[in-house]
Amino acid sequence: MTKEEKIKIIRSPKWINYSNAVEIIKELNSLKELPKSSRMTNILLVGDSNNGKTALIEKFVSLNPATFSEENNEMFCPVVSVQAPPEPDERRFYNSILEKLLAPYKVSEKLDARQFRVKNLLHKLDVKVLIVDEIHHVLAGPPMKQRKFLNVLKFLSNELKISLVCAGTKDAFNAIQTDQQISNRFSPRVLKRWKFDNEYKRLLLSFESRLPFEKESCLIENGFSQKILAISEGLIGEIAKIIELSSIFAVENNLDRITPDILDKIRYVPPSDRKRMIYKL
Repeated sequence: MTKEEKIKIIRSPKWINYSNAVEIIKELNSLKELPKSSRMTNILLVGDSNNGKTALIEKFVSLNPATFSEENNEMFCPVVSVQAPPEPDERRFYNSILEKLLAPYKVSEKLDARQFRVKNLLHKLDVKVLIVDEIHHVLAGPPMKQRKFLNVLKFLSNELKISLVCAGTKDAFNAIQTDQQISNRFSPRVLKRWKFDNEYKRLLLSFESRLPFEKESCLIENGFSQKILAISEGLIGEIAKIIELSSIFAVENNLDRITPDILDKIRYVPPSDRKRMIYKL
C-alpha cells in the first residue's frame, strides 16, 4: 500500500459505535414508531462543540434514507435534518427545509405561502422526525424573534404530529427554555466529555483498528491514552483529529505505527489554547 493510499484511509470519515451514541440512536429510531398524538415526544441533544453531536445526527439520518414506492409512485422521507439559521429567522428556516428536500422556492414568495408549502411537503413525504441542529443559534436574536422561531417549531410539531430533535451546545438548553411550553416537551440527552475509563479505552481500540499499520500502536497504554485524553480535553472530535494527525505523521516518516513521542511533533493545539493564542494577538 502506498503512502497516498494509507493517508486516504486515515482521512476517510469513520463512525465509531460507542455505548452512549448507540443508546441515543436507538432512542431516536423509536421516535419514528410513535403513534401520532397532540403532544409528541421530543429530544434535546446537548454537548460541547466537536463532541459528536453532528456526527451522531448524520449517522441517524444515514440509517433512515428516503425511499421511493413504485407501487404508489410516492417518495417517503422518515427523517429530515436541517441546521438552524445563524439567527432565529422563520423564512430562512423554511428555505433550509425546502433546499434539503430539493423543492424550489421564490425569494418573493410570501411567508405564509412558504409555511403552507413546507407543512404540506413534510406531510406528503410522511416525515416522522424533524432534526434541527445548532439550535443554540436561536439566542443570536432578540427575545421576540426567539419566541417566534420556537413557535414555528411548535407549529410544525403540532400540525404534523411529528417528533422534533434539537441539537446544540449547552446554550441549546437556554434557547429552548425561553419558551416554557416548548421546553416542557423536550427530554434532554447529554453527550458528556470523555473521561479515563474502560469506555474511553474501547474507543481508542476502535480508532486503532481502522488504521493502516502493520504493527499495533497500543493507544490504550496508560501514558499514551492519558496524554491523548488530556490534550483533546475529552472531546471525541479532537481525539479523532489527534489520531489522524499522528497517523499521517507516522506514514510520512516511514514509521509502522503511532508512538507517544509523535504527539509532541504534530501540529496540534488543544481547544482551550486556541482561544488563548487569539487573545494574545
